[in-house]
Amino acid sequence: MNENQANQPVPSPEETTPCPPCGPGKDFRTTIGGQALLEGILMRGPKRQAIVVRKPDGALEIRNEELKLIKDRYPILGVPFIRGVVNFLDSMVKGIQALMWSAEFYPEDGEPEEPSRLEKWIEKRFGSEALFKWIIAIAMLAGLGFAIALFVILPTLVTSGFLYFVPDAPMWLRNLLEGILKLMIFFVYIVLCSRLKEIQRTFRYHGAEHKTIFCYERGLPLTVENARAMPRHHPRCGTSFLVVVIIIAVLASCVVFALPGVRDVAENPIIRILLHLVMLPVIVAVTYELNRFIGRHDNPVTRVLAAPGLWMQNFTTFEPDDSMLEVAIQALTLVLPEKAGEDAW
Repeated sequence: MNENQANQPVPSPEETTPCPPCGPGKDFRTTIGGQALLEGILMRGPKRQAIVVRKPDGALEIRNEELKLIKDRYPILGVPFIRGVVNFLDSMVKGIQALMWSAEFYPEDGEPEEPSRLEKWIEKRFGSEALFKWIIAIAMLAGLGFAIALFVILPTLVTSGFLYFVPDAPMWLRNLLEGILKLMIFFVYIVLCSRLKEIQRTFRYHGAEHKTIFCYERGLPLTVENARAMPRHHPRCGTSFLVVVIIIAVLASCVVFALPGVRDVAENPIIRILLHLVMLPVIVAVTYELNRFIGRHDNPVTRVLAAPGLWMQNFTTFEPDDSMLEVAIQALTLVLPEKAGEDAW
C-alpha cells in the first residue's frame, strides 16, 4: 500500500470480503480509534494512521501513513500517568492536521483569501511546511484557549460573582455550584453544536466510526450490512473521555480546595483559576488511566462509570448512511495490524 492514495473505489457490500484479520470476536476490545472529519474519518491503529475523505465528486481521497509516536523515542513518555497527557496532545495535533486536510476538499464559497503578510513571510523564509506547522500550533493554542475560557475561567468568574452577594457561603457550596455550571456549559455547548447542519454530518461520520469498530470487535466481516446493525454508542469514545474529565475535575476541586491552606487562597478567583490550570494535566492523566480501566472491564461498576459518556453520545453520534459506513470501513481496514490480536486493548 502506498503512503498516499487517491480516488480509491469502494466495493459494494456484496463485493466486500471478510477483513484479514478481523477481531477475535466476543470480549475483544481494540485499541484502534478514530475521529470524524469533514466528510471523512481518521483511524489510528497500533502502527498506522489512515484518513479517508469522500470528495464532492464521490471519489475517495486517502492518506495512509506509518505512525510516528514520541513515546517510541522517549519511552518514559509511555508510562502510566504520563502517557495520558502525551497521548492527549498528540491526538489533538494529529486530529487538527487531519481536519485541515479534509477541509481542503470543501473550500468555503467565494474568492479564496489572500495570505497575510505574516503567512507570506513565514513561507518565504522557512517554507510551506513551516507555515503549516505554525497554523497547526495556532489552531491548537486557540482550541485550548477556548476550552479553558469556556470550562475554567467562565464558571469560576460566574460563581464568584454570584457568591459575592453571599460572602459567608461555605467552600463546598462554591465547588458544587462551579461543578454544576461546568457540566451545564458542556451540555449546552454539545447540544447547540449538534443542531448545526454541517456538524450533524460530522456526527453521522462519528456514528459510522463507532459502528465499524464494533463490527470489527465482534469478529464480523467488515461489510456495510454488518456495520449498519451495530450500536453507535461506544464506551471508549472521546466524548466519554471529556465527560469524565469534567467530572474528575469537579471532584478534584471539592477535595483540593477544601484542604487547609488552600481553602483561604482559593477564595480569590484569579488564584482559583490558576489552581485549576495547574491541576488540569493531573486530571487528564488520571482520567486517561480510568478510561483505560473502564474500557478493559465490563462489570456493574464500570458500566456505571461509563454511563454519563454513553448518554452524552446521544448528541455527538447520529445514524450514518451507507456511504459514510463505506468510508469508515475503508479507513479501519487500512490500519488493521498484520498479526491478529496485536491491537488488543
